Amino acid sequence: MNEMVNGLTPLDEAQVAFFEENGYLLLRNACSGDLIDIYNQHMYNLAKNDIPNQPDSPEKATFSFRVFNPHLKDSFSMQMMKLPLIRGGLAQLMGDEGVGVQSMFFFKEPGSKGQAAHQDYEYIHHEPNTMIATSLAMEQIDEENGCLYVIPGSHKLGPLPHGKVKNLLEHADWTTETEGVDLSQEIPVFMEKGDILFFHCLLVHSSTRNKTKDRFRRSYVCHYIRHDSMVTKREDLKKKIPLY
Repeated sequence: MNEMVNGLTPLDEAQVAFFEENGYLLLRNACSGDLIDIYNQHMYNLAKNDIPNQPDSPEKATFSFRVFNPHLKDSFSMQMMKLPLIRGGLAQLMGDEGVGVQSMFFFKEPGSKGQAAHQDYEYIHHEPNTMIATSLAMEQIDEENGCLYVIPGSHKLGPLPHGKVKNLLEHADWTTETEGVDLSQEIPVFMEKGDILFFHCLLVHSSTRNKTKDRFRRSYVCHYIRHDSMVTKREDLKKKIPLY
């Protein structure tokens, strides 16, 4: 392992073993509430510049979209991608230093649809297969405002075929849906502000519609590959971001 990450070992053996068996790992209270609040406001200020007539409060905004790859144009987002706990955790789970390749800030306003069950590998092909994503909760996330659902252990199935989305009431139509897996095995992942979820690129996961009238489901999702891996089909994601 790279000497620079030898001192960053936030995960114990049981947590590493849980990830290897289940394909995901939830770390509670991984990021301070103060930092989350500042970053939330920062991302709102960035986003509202692209949409006119927005109110002066993130809680009253009308953002239903995601901000794609903010780390490439915003130094705050770049540093959030490089949080020491994330860097150290990735090194433990990957066996070597990770590098960032993609980031997305999700606003998911009330009423917004979720994403059908899928594997991230379907959208980001890379070799060798080492990708892990992190999702940093910007606030409480539960079934009402559209939390993630995962199928524990599904990362062991390998890449699965994806087809058309079936439930358009819950899921956006611009995505695809995993085929050949029992979706009744999905379980919800409840998160509090500041929690971080690590999940394997082959883990089958989804999200549902935000059913609330006044709660967002904001999260910062980043994708990482091991430093010796390479994105193969996405020219826009071939730039590797060192985490040190």
